[in-house]
Amino acid sequence: MATLVEPPVAAVVADAGAAPPVLTHAEAAAVPAANPWIAAISVMLATFMEVLDTAIASVALPYIAGSLAASNSEATWVLTSYLIANAVVLPASNWFSLRFGRKRFLISCVVIFTIASFWCGAAPSLGMLLLARVVQGAGGGALQPLSQAILLESFPPKRRGAAMALFGFGVVVAPVLGPTLGGWLTDSFSWRYAFYINIPVGILAVFMISRFVHDPPYIKNAKAGPFDNLGFGLLCLWSGCLQIILDKGQEDDWFGAVWIRWATLILVVSLVWFVRHSWTAKQPLVDLKILARNRNFAVGCLLVFMLGFVIYITVAMMPLFYQEVLGYTALTAGMVVAPRGIGSMVGLPLVGAITHRVDNRWLLVWGFLLFGLCSIWFANINTGIGPTTMIIPIVLTGFALSFLFVPIGNTATATITNQQMGNATGIFNLLRNIGGSIGISVAATMLARRMSFHQTRIAGSVPMSGIWFEQHAQQMSMYFARQLGHAQGQPAALALMYMQLQRQAMLWGFVDIFRWTAVVAFAAGGAVWLFRRTSHEADGSVKVH
Repeated sequence: MATLVEPPVAAVVADAGAAPPVLTHAEAAAVPAANPWIAAISVMLATFMEVLDTAIASVALPYIAGSLAASNSEATWVLTSYLIANAVVLPASNWFSLRFGRKRFLISCVVIFTIASFWCGAAPSLGMLLLARVVQGAGGGALQPLSQAILLESFPPKRRGAAMALFGFGVVVAPVLGPTLGGWLTDSFSWRYAFYINIPVGILAVFMISRFVHDPPYIKNAKAGPFDNLGFGLLCLWSGCLQIILDKGQEDDWFGAVWIRWATLILVVSLVWFVRHSWTAKQPLVDLKILARNRNFAVGCLLVFMLGFVIYITVAMMPLFYQEVLGYTALTAGMVVAPRGIGSMVGLPLVGAITHRVDNRWLLVWGFLLFGLCSIWFANINTGIGPTTMIIPIVLTGFALSFLFVPIGNTATATITNQQMGNATGIFNLLRNIGGSIGISVAATMLARRMSFHQTRIAGSVPMSGIWFEQHAQQMSMYFARQLGHAQGQPAALALMYMQLQRQAMLWGFVDIFRWTAVVAFAAGGAVWLFRRTSHEADGSVKVH
């Protein structure tokens, strides 16, 4: 058992590497001049706005597709392009913070995000919307790691659980409330207001950050090295290839298309080159050695990737199910999934209060187990359910997420120093976003393919020459003949029956998605035990067992 000791209010040292130079109390302290809770609320306002935007458009996708003459699969690019643009900026946020000052860089990002939100709402075509979303994602990419770093540095290790609970409110609750707010804005006004809503929030965030957030001494005195052009170029290359593959894969039959095979080759080569460069360079844009020096941080990155995978599948697929299968409006679909936010709001304060007192691994096992069981519950959906049928598993899913995000972040960063925090939070949030982007793409692909599979099976089990089919078709033909005329009776009856077939096949596609989501959640629950147990001592030190 290793004991790590830190000066008061300073960060702890890495659990498996050499300690950084010892800082004086004044240098190590990162508590802003203002009350830390006010500073925390200031940065969380920006993070809540940014994360909200990843989900607020989910219920508006059919409306965006119809308004801009795009297919539903093309409309999902609005989500994935945003996440991948985030991914490019996330690892670079630490260098920009050191070069321009964290407070100044944070305000600049909020301004870019707010302006891009206006252009998203005003976009006349899908191409312009995607371009604006890329700029918006780039502007918002640094908001998460900067906010998380400020929060964690503003509190001593013993109180970081409460800080992560506040951060989890933005990262976990915002995607849950996003569909509801997006649905209300879409139905009451237009899908464009799902982006316009960011403008007043962004203005308020700029005011509060400029007033209550201050750079710590080590940021003010730090000198950023030369910009890693090669590392940044490779990062843009492999993340861009990943974006294109995820967006166009299902449409072009994945590896059946030659250009996707070439794009995958470029992705693999550039990713391997990026990892090697980041590992061996003296001053890389992203210091990946922290993954080898700190086992808990590496495991935390793995788990947050899996968490992003399952949570974004649930956030994107549930409203889509209610709209496409049950015919709900965007507002109604958003309201149906809104109770998930109630579960998160109840669970986050509870977890924040107990996370430093118990073994976080048990909290994570409980959270992943509950999330997996709720996913199995979702797999029991059918076309006869009502708006309140799934309210219990929806609420429990939000409650389960509270027991996941806070302990993962708290355990992963428990032995990260303040000087390493910016780099660590960039990697941490990068993997969560990539997990979410891959999850959405996998779910969209599975929905299309499993729908086709089940449509074939259902059609094969009900032959057109069968007695039941002929009787049902004849009855419906007679009904439509009285309404539309004799010539239109049979075509209308067959068209309606085909729509019912597609609806049932899509239902089974969603069932398959939720079942596989449960499998991933249970696997993540097993991976929790790769964590080393940490405990907080009365003197502020952190022990790794």
